[in-house]
Amino acid sequence: MSIEVNSVGKRFGTFVALDDVSLTVADGRLTALLGPSGGGKSTLLRIIGGLEQPDTGTVRINGTDATRIPPQRRNVGFVFQHYAAFKHLSVYRNVAFGLEIRKRPKAEIRERVHELLALVHLEQFADRLPEQLSGGQRQRMALARALAVEPSVLLLDEPFGALDAQVRKELRDWLRRLHDEVHVTTIFVTHDQEEALEVADELVVINHGRIEQVGSPAEVYDKPANDFVMSFLGPVTHLAGRLVRPHDLEIFTAETPEAVPAAVASLQRIGFEVRVTLDAGAEQPWAQLTRGQSEALGLATGDRVWIRAPR
Repeated sequence: MSIEVNSVGKRFGTFVALDDVSLTVADGRLTALLGPSGGGKSTLLRIIGGLEQPDTGTVRINGTDATRIPPQRRNVGFVFQHYAAFKHLSVYRNVAFGLEIRKRPKAEIRERVHELLALVHLEQFADRLPEQLSGGQRQRMALARALAVEPSVLLLDEPFGALDAQVRKELRDWLRRLHDEVHVTTIFVTHDQEEALEVADELVVINHGRIEQVGSPAEVYDKPANDFVMSFLGPVTHLAGRLVRPHDLEIFTAETPEAVPAAVASLQRIGFEVRVTLDAGAEQPWAQLTRGQSEALGLATGDRVWIRAPR
């Protein structure tokens, strides 16, 4: 199902949450709303889902004006950061809940729930209570519950925000594979740049209630529309008065055309990466090297070097 947001505005008192926002999400895409806290991404998600009403503008889902349609009639599935599980119900009953209130036949419910539990790798935990699951397992249960009613649109608001880094990594890999299997149009909110770059087909960068840029992860990272997008999406440093990616800086041990003289202020080893902080007079840029690059240059604190940004 495609989603069209047209000239949507939303205020909370004097605070402008969304300012004339327009966006089209193509059918079957996995789109990330990415931006800093308070930028408007969750408000936009909630308006698409019907949990908030816009002050101005419209929302169309699959060509139908859904702006004033209540959430329960939009055929939208929700997954939030905190799982909102029914603590007294088993995993099976949590996933079955939406089907039961729609009074689907018991045989259909049983088949659908078992299918979904297998899809999210929780079939062996069907009889457990949510408190007996890990955080990652509870979030997979929440996704199965959202998918049970076969939504046309799946909306996820910081779905992995409450989990530790390793579990987040595992779940975003799993979410990408799951989406490739079910192909439901999906929008998820995140402030984690790596998560967005790794999972999404399309990024929508939002700041101060406005969309700064829309594009594929590669387009937005390699060709940022402005300094905000570049600064927000990946590391940056300053050289010769402009923003550059630290991994794009070249370091030379001999004078080189178009390179700026500098001194090595410090070297910091972080796993496979070596961060080189440089003193270039008015600027203190830093470069991101592999261990092999650093060893090949033979860098040491105090060395005189020349640094060059990409042309």
